[in-house]
Amino acid sequence: MQYPSRSRIEAVAHEVQAELTTPLTLLFAFAVGVIIINLTAAQPLAGPVARAMHLPSSLTGLVAMLPQLGYAVGMLFLVPLADLFENRRLTTITLLACALALCAASVAQQAWWLLLAVCLAGATSCAIQILVPLAAAMAKPEHRGSAVGNVMSGVMLGILLSRPFASLVEGAWGWRVCYGLLGALDALLAITLWFALPRRQPPVHTSYRGLIASLWTLWRDEPVLRRYAISAAIVMSAFSAFWTGIALRLVQAPFSLDSRSLAWFALAGVAGTVVAPLAGRAGDRGYSAVGMPIAHVVTTLGFVLAGVAGAGWLGMDIARHSTAALGLLVVAAIVIDAGAIGDQTLGRRAINMLDPAARSRLNGLFVGVFFIGGGAGAVAAGSAWAAAGWTGVCAVGLALCGLAFVVDAMARRGLSRAG
Repeated sequence: MQYPSRSRIEAVAHEVQAELTTPLTLLFAFAVGVIIINLTAAQPLAGPVARAMHLPSSLTGLVAMLPQLGYAVGMLFLVPLADLFENRRLTTITLLACALALCAASVAQQAWWLLLAVCLAGATSCAIQILVPLAAAMAKPEHRGSAVGNVMSGVMLGILLSRPFASLVEGAWGWRVCYGLLGALDALLAITLWFALPRRQPPVHTSYRGLIASLWTLWRDEPVLRRYAISAAIVMSAFSAFWTGIALRLVQAPFSLDSRSLAWFALAGVAGTVVAPLAGRAGDRGYSAVGMPIAHVVTTLGFVLAGVAGAGWLGMDIARHSTAALGLLVVAAIVIDAGAIGDQTLGRRAINMLDPAARSRLNGLFVGVFFIGGGAGAVAAGSAWAAAGWTGVCAVGLALCGLAFVVDAMARRGLSRAG
């Protein structure tokens, strides 16, 4: 398999003549923040959608899992098209398809139709990974790293704000309006990007089949990619299990929160974003080896706190101390988010230090793999909830944290031997 030459990659990087100004940077960040909501808003909507569609509790997690699974498929099979077709047109078409899928979900009357629609919406949300390389190509070489970081900040904010957004809209107007509103936003965004973005026509250096084949070669030949992608997938699975299950737990006694209160609870997770710059600086200073286990410890602690506050572990009387228990669940949410963000930040940094000629495909593999983990966590949470309630969800989270420890230790040992 022949990889694109470095000269061709450089040609792609410099072919966009438009400058990445501050307003354009903000537009890119806003765009990816809006698009990512298509994937993560499904977590607080899982319960209402499952009840309306008469899904059994064991299948509730499919509502949150299928958009993320679709996104992973889009990362692997749609994003490589950006190396073949003009990027502005491809972005617009992909976003319009996403808008149609979300509108279909908003009017679906049968469960299978809704699940298919949200899966397709997830797949076409991969437009994020078309926009990010385009922003990098527009940036000056000496500012390319910070430009990508600024744009990707929109993704993290979108993930964390999507839960309160979905909860507030669902509580006020219902889940169908939430999907319809997201579809309308994506359509407006597609039109805006069509007029705001420059054209980018990449040189056709290989076939679509060759690009797809290179993904397996990269996965096989890059142990650093495998280590961080698998770790991110496991931790993302635990993160997704928590946020899928917590929406089901908080509507029960003694908390009995409504949709508006759930939205305020979800806003607590935004506090976990403070970890991202700290983790990034730790990676820059060579502390990734200790940073990853610390992130896993933090996530484990969060699930212990969640079990204490939500299931009465360690003898806590939740009924008598419901206010304290709710406060502790808020702390657990912040801690779990911080651990997941720390793990992902360290992973992203490591991946972007690898071969620059394959950077977009490396990022595509990394993101695709950890979103598969997120989808699996949502399904696991649904099954665990049906079997053992909140205790089952927390047990799944702790098991995943333990798995992350073991897998990362094995990967580090393998890298040490290889070195």
